Amino acid sequence: MASTAARSLRVEQFPCLKDNYGFLLRDDAAGLTAAIDTPDARAIAAECDKHGWQLTHILNTHHHHDHAGGNLELKGRYPKCIIVAAEADRHRIPGMDVGVAGGSCIPFGATELRVLEVPGHTTGHIAFHVEKEKLLFVGDALFALGCGRLFEGSAAQAKASVEELGSLPPDTVVYCAHEYTQTNARYALTVDPTNEALVRRAEQIDAARAQGKPTVPTTIALELATNPFLRSRSATIRHALELGDDASDLAVFTELRKRRDKW
Repeated sequence: MASTAARSLRVEQFPCLKDNYGFLLRDDAAGLTAAIDTPDARAIAAECDKHGWQLTHILNTHHHHDHAGGNLELKGRYPKCIIVAAEADRHRIPGMDVGVAGGSCIPFGATELRVLEVPGHTTGHIAFHVEKEKLLFVGDALFALGCGRLFEGSAAQAKASVEELGSLPPDTVVYCAHEYTQTNARYALTVDPTNEALVRRAEQIDAARAQGKPTVPTTIALELATNPFLRSRSATIRHALELGDDASDLAVFTELRKRRDKW
């Protein structure tokens, strides 16, 4: 679908399943190709074949089937491929070879990927940050204009996770795993209707989707300006949620997530 050049690395993005995206991180000089999650083994293999690449790494953000379900099929096709995931999730990541934790660094050609622990959506969720190239692969921890539903973790964990991601450089390019942005925008407008940046972005999203174009990737700067889950201190959002100035930021985040679950 799309290729993003970033110094020594590039990212190939393509649709998978109903609304997932597949991502291949490529270092041409080193001959390395990493799949960020494995939502659809056949789609990933087809993308590798299209470019004449051999898959060398699988980097799993979490254990859900639409993120790790293609691990074993791809491992069978590319037996030298190394599967990397959270050590805490070793018992539920198929074919896992290397366990990592927050602060771990994964060598990848001329650069490295730093692991961030971002629990909330699941307890073992991690993200991969290529600091040198300003690339961030977040799985379901953060979405364009949203964040992942809390299947296992707490609201406090999810809030801390999205805020850690939000503290990265504003020009960091964020690859989230699903095309949920149009729905997220419609919800965001119900709680932050006077945010002019959000209104403009929602219009741009509608136009892009009408043409079948992706709304991923996003940037940290764009999310800080428009994503309600990163705007717990907003007076407008607090008013929309009927929460006063004395409400904690966690209470605001929790209510945002509760309402999004039912919306």
